[in-house]
Amino acid sequence: MAKVAVIILNYNGVLFLKQFLPGVIKNSVGSEIWVADNASTDDSMQYLREYHPDVNRIELEENKGYAGGYFEALERIKADYYVLLNSDVEVSDNWVQPIIRLMDNDDSIAACQPKIKSYSNNKFFEYAGAAGGFIDMFGYPFCRGRIFDTLEEDKTQYDDAIEIFWATGACLFLRSKAYHEVGGLDIDFFAHMEEIDLCWRLKNRGYKIMCEPKSTVYHVGGGTLQKNNPKKTYLNFRNSLFMLVKNHPQKSLITILAFRMLLDGLAGVKFLIRFEFANILAVLKAHFSFYRLYSVTYKKRQNQDFSLPPNVYQASIIIQYYLKGKKNFNELAKLWS
Repeated sequence: MAKVAVIILNYNGVLFLKQFLPGVIKNSVGSEIWVADNASTDDSMQYLREYHPDVNRIELEENKGYAGGYFEALERIKADYYVLLNSDVEVSDNWVQPIIRLMDNDDSIAACQPKIKSYSNNKFFEYAGAAGGFIDMFGYPFCRGRIFDTLEEDKTQYDDAIEIFWATGACLFLRSKAYHEVGGLDIDFFAHMEEIDLCWRLKNRGYKIMCEPKSTVYHVGGGTLQKNNPKKTYLNFRNSLFMLVKNHPQKSLITILAFRMLLDGLAGVKFLIRFEFANILAVLKAHFSFYRLYSVTYKKRQNQDFSLPPNVYQASIIIQYYLKGKKNFNELAKLWS
């Protein structure tokens, strides 16, 4: 059994494989390299067979999204650590060892991410993860280095390894034992927010989630869906509600969901002002899907007695960002549970 398996989930991403896979192979000496293909219709698998025959391949029969694709792949791969790596990520040299060293020295760490910087402008953090993920009391995610659409310049202000709430799925290190202990990724999410749900379930079991900035990678981002794509809007809003129902403490769940309905309504107004009618419909569709699947989602709660874990921001990030003008992580009041 390998100690570290790096798994790239691919869907019609042959151009990304050509651009970034050679660097992954070069800079991941000692790790097994896998490509799990989500039923691509391009020549991704032909490219691998011809130019990288030593890379392990898993060819899925249908596109199962991020959650389903990785869920099936990780059922087949045996390793102490999994590294879930987006195909549009450029890794640096020595990107694996700092995180594995950190996790080896602390068995309570179940997941970890590196510093995620923008591939197109490497002075800045990248949207999907930056220097570690957090959520506010209503379940809205943000990052150390990125709040909503504001990306901070990396001035080494977040170079300390800290405990976070969620680690990005763009480059996610997982202790395999802990991953399987909580049942793995939820395939009903399909894509988006599934890594936050996984990290929350791990935290509910007492595990820690970390960011280790000694490791750095560079993410293109938007390789599958752009940020303003209505399908992405739908998945983010729906899956965020799924996540709350599955993981939030029972005593305040209904109150939090009620506030979320209000805040999601305000998001709809914002889309209306911008004439983004497709995104308004996406929010409505997300809510109807959530109502329809509420009972199914509620049954997935793994422990009815858990309390709110550490690192939840005890305020509304929407209010802090839009009304109080706090655009950078370090400007937030220290309101943590």
